[in-house]
Amino acid sequence: MSVSEIIERIKADERNSEYTERNIPPVFQINEKARILVIGQAPGRKVEETLIPFNDKSGEKLISWMGIDKATFYSDEIAIMPMDFYYPGRGKTGDLPPRKFIAEEYHSALLAELSRIEMTLLVGKYSMDYYLKGEMKRNLTETVRSYEEYLPKYFPLVHPSPLNFRWQAKNPWFVEDVVPVLQRMVDEIIGSYAGRI
Repeated sequence: MSVSEIIERIKADERNSEYTERNIPPVFQINEKARILVIGQAPGRKVEETLIPFNDKSGEKLISWMGIDKATFYSDEIAIMPMDFYYPGRGKTGDLPPRKFIAEEYHSALLAELSRIEMTLLVGKYSMDYYLKGEMKRNLTETVRSYEEYLPKYFPLVHPSPLNFRWQAKNPWFVEDVVPVLQRMVDEIIGSYAGRI
């Protein structure tokens, strides 16, 4: 099944009808040439308005953590596949969680189109819960701290949301020790293939 066929199937899913009726397509970035896959949470309100994944403050922080520029982040080298392809709406304490059926029913078809992925960034708890399943540590902090155990396939990261500033302040080791490793690995993967067809 091609990516365009998957998109049509997602749009035709009655559970996504409220978005399709508003002419909002599923928001992700899939290219068969991609070497790095980013699996985040779900688009926020701003992303829904622009239809560009991570087009917000969280995206700016993630791009800086990866040590690349915006043009590279939105290039064929990077694939972006959220846990939900649509903005799930607002809850009492923030955005609602990603709807579970999206990952369960659509991720595998998209992953089949991404045969050249060398590393997957699991950004935030929802993607870690789903893709690490029984391999998670007792909490997100310990999972991120133990990132080396999941390499080279997965690289677990705290969500780069501005709301996580307290976590980052309490865990300075993340920026000091983990981010440099992430940047080096991203550079090794993308740098060595930059410009190739």
